[in-house]
Amino acid sequence: MSGIGAAPAARQSLTSISSGELRRLWTCDCELALLPLAQLLRLQPGAFQLRGDQLVVPGPAEPAATRGGFNVFSDGLVRLDGQLYRLSSYIRRYVELTSYCDYKDYRETILSKPMLFFINVQTKKDSSKERTYAFLVNTRHPKIRRQIEQGMDMVISSVIGESYWLQFDFQEAVKNFLPPGDKVVNGENLSFAYEFKADALFDFFYWLGLSNSTVNVNGKVVNLSSTSPEKKETIKLFLEKMSEPLIRRSSFSDRKFSVTSRGSLDEVFNCSLSPRSSLMEPLLAELPFPCVLESEETPNPFI
Repeated sequence: MSGIGAAPAARQSLTSISSGELRRLWTCDCELALLPLAQLLRLQPGAFQLRGDQLVVPGPAEPAATRGGFNVFSDGLVRLDGQLYRLSSYIRRYVELTSYCDYKDYRETILSKPMLFFINVQTKKDSSKERTYAFLVNTRHPKIRRQIEQGMDMVISSVIGESYWLQFDFQEAVKNFLPPGDKVVNGENLSFAYEFKADALFDFFYWLGLSNSTVNVNGKVVNLSSTSPEKKETIKLFLEKMSEPLIRRSSFSDRKFSVTSRGSLDEVFNCSLSPRSSLMEPLLAELPFPCVLESEETPNPFI
């Protein structure tokens, strides 16, 4: 009958990735992804290791970091199977920047690798238990990269040398993906922000809170949960390809505040699930700076 509309598509389960999705699993199609943290640890032992009460993540100065990996955004702690673990290295979800050099380093760092956030989910089936998931943001996907870069560029052009606060939030994307009745317990973990404090004499808009902005990043979330050995092997290759080192042929040195990254799509994007490219090629230099990166060498107020 003409008066009856088509039924909305049912949301997928978090139990396992479908065979149809698996056949289309390419890094160039993935904008955002979600999978159990325990599964991520098993599939990426070179990037994450549990040692006692610590979850070890290679920092920028460690040799393993040159092989790619993920930028972990956190407050320093993650809960897995009821136990609390300290992170050895991570990017704080909130940082203060006071110079163009800080801003440039921060921008290059957060876009150099896929982003990773830890969240706890309560399911409608059993609300008494929480499962820990890893939420991945593919910063090499043009749609995702564009939203982050444009958000940073637009706020700069609007404040004209004044102080400002900018937040990027993924809560809506995850909320729309989860099955009805499931909810994220610690939704604030799906965001990160930075505050740029300019040396301005009169920061009226900043003082009044009018220079605060939030960018709600939108994208399609891919379910990477699976119990099948065959599917897990494909997901492992997918994660390795996504987290390969970013090799750029252009320089960041001439980037201005109001200009987005100039690298072409083939420089930041690769659709193939072939083995890793040669590690002899030059890698993107990572610049650790105290105001952003936390590690065991830096006292952590959250631990």
